[in-house]
Amino acid sequence: MLGPTVESVYNVLMGYSVFWGRWTRAHMGLYGNRTTLSPTWSADAHVTRAYLTNGLTVLLREIHTAPVVSVWMWYRVGSRNESYGKTGISHWVEHMQFKGTEKYPAGAYDRLISRVGGVFNAMTWMDYTAYFQTLPASQVDLALDIEADRMVNSVFDPVEVERERTVILSERSMNENRPTFLLTEEVQNTAIKAHPYHHEVIGWPSDLRTMTRDDLYEHYRTYYTPNNAVLVITGDFYTLDMVERVKRYFAHLEPRPVPRLSITAEPPQRGERRVLLKGGGDTHYVQVAFHAVEATHEDFFPMVVLDAILGGAKSFGGGGTSNRSSRLYKRLVATGLAADAGSWVGPTIDPYLWWFDFTVNEGHTPEEVEKAFWEEIERVCEEPVSPHELEKTRKQVRAHFVYGSESITNQARWLGFSEVVASQQWLDSYLDRIEAVTEQDVQRVACAYLRRDQATVGWYVAVR
Repeated sequence: MLGPTVESVYNVLMGYSVFWGRWTRAHMGLYGNRTTLSPTWSADAHVTRAYLTNGLTVLLREIHTAPVVSVWMWYRVGSRNESYGKTGISHWVEHMQFKGTEKYPAGAYDRLISRVGGVFNAMTWMDYTAYFQTLPASQVDLALDIEADRMVNSVFDPVEVERERTVILSERSMNENRPTFLLTEEVQNTAIKAHPYHHEVIGWPSDLRTMTRDDLYEHYRTYYTPNNAVLVITGDFYTLDMVERVKRYFAHLEPRPVPRLSITAEPPQRGERRVLLKGGGDTHYVQVAFHAVEATHEDFFPMVVLDAILGGAKSFGGGGTSNRSSRLYKRLVATGLAADAGSWVGPTIDPYLWWFDFTVNEGHTPEEVEKAFWEEIERVCEEPVSPHELEKTRKQVRAHFVYGSESITNQARWLGFSEVVASQQWLDSYLDRIEAVTEQDVQRVACAYLRRDQATVGWYVAVR
């Protein structure tokens, strides 16, 4: 679900990032901590961590720069939790969360939040589903009441279920009109064979056609429970008052058992895999995917730095600025082989993929682009990066990290994301661990992970 943006630096895409704490006993019915954040944040930046007795995790951060609050509710459920026959169910349930409760019928959220000058949105990804409202601080009770109500009272009206089935199948069909979606899906399905990261978040069309209202409601009742949720609030409030407000809206909600998730580990890849798609259009595309590591792995931060060297530094929540100083841009775009060159490696709960993608320029072939790509990979494996290039890249990564977490909305987003995907300690040490990456780390990671026998290569060849 998409809504308009509220802050000039806010950019909501499918997402990633960070934050943290320590233990002390806090308030009646809540148990938690307060801790100073990384020096990236202002000197008085504190996060209060608390738990309601029903298991709801609460993270609060006062930011008195504007009379605004951002309220995020995160659920530990995404496509990672889905089984065959029910792929796409987490995303569909997210849609249904906007279709009403008895208290807030369909359309009420839009009307009420817009009327007070706020914005709202939601997103489903592999590792989570999240909802947010950013609105005037005086209206925070509206956001808290909405989230508490739809955690337990969404009605899943059968008529609305069928309407959303049509909407999501149409969304899927629109995606299939884009060659890059088709290629990404084929590469992902080929690179990941056993782990549930194998399928797209939107799910397979056959599952979307056959899932029932009862399937959706069961998924909702299984995972939308306070002991499987993280509530994050940032902005212009006082913590003790907000603690009482949170208790008022959420403390009475009953927890429910959440099933233990049994994940099939991805088996080792035993050689290069290739995908060739042919379709309409005038443009060829090339994608190469390697197996990456989970966010908490010691090699994740060297991967982030190497990814920035090759494809440019990025903000986890909203892309990057110009990547013209990156190696792949210089090698493929500046020389005219490709119209565009990009890369992405991001934090996930389990090992996912490290992506490289290229738009082939007219007059050139996928084979030429792939050959140039492998030459750059071989170079970074064989020749250590210079201290100058490494320091420049680390500065770019740091700058994107800070820029991507400036706004009140994004700070709430990073707090919740890190709590679900990694840990608060992971975020607290993020910049220090980027700074600690050495030339040897970059070369080691390049040689260990960017190997031909660990690659899944995809070509989309336009048939004119």
